[in-house]
Amino acid sequence: MNYTVENEQVVFDDHYQMLKAKVTYDTFKGSEISTNRLAFYRGDSVAILLYEAESDSVLLTKQFRYPTTKHQQGWMLEIPAGSMEKEECPLTCIKRETLEEMGYQLHQPQQIYSFYPSPGACTEKTYLFYAEVSEKDKVAKGDGNPSENEDIKMVKLPVSEIENWLSEKIIDAKTIVGLQWFLFQKKRS
Repeated sequence: MNYTVENEQVVFDDHYQMLKAKVTYDTFKGSEISTNRLAFYRGDSVAILLYEAESDSVLLTKQFRYPTTKHQQGWMLEIPAGSMEKEECPLTCIKRETLEEMGYQLHQPQQIYSFYPSPGACTEKTYLFYAEVSEKDKVAKGDGNPSENEDIKMVKLPVSEIENWLSEKIIDAKTIVGLQWFLFQKKRS
């Protein structure tokens, strides 16, 4: 099956961009559809599930998220994450973001997934990592990057409470994916 993208242009350009293009693609019945589509372009991102052995906890961030206020949510519990710079590799980015947001230096993060959080609307691809850290790996304050107006609080979620938090407090997709992966790995071992 084939597709073409024509006349792609930026129709909104601020912190993020909105793209518009004419797309033509093959149908499952053997014909073609040709239509105009919009895509929210924000670049790619990274996220990481951090497990701290001493506290038998996973490390989450709590921070304000404007888009979630449309559903009367403001502060979200999430795994650490961030946007990749142009030409930046996911591994370099996750090390930078973990240090900025959590203050932990990573040694051997493992990429566990890559996925599209909202493929019907957004170009973003997320690279999800896992790493085990120790209290001795905390080499900086964390709390986010003030130049990006970040205000981040670290939350330690005991492993014994993950299932309860998944059903009651965690509503962020990448965090759900990461925590479900962790529980699956734990049950397999």
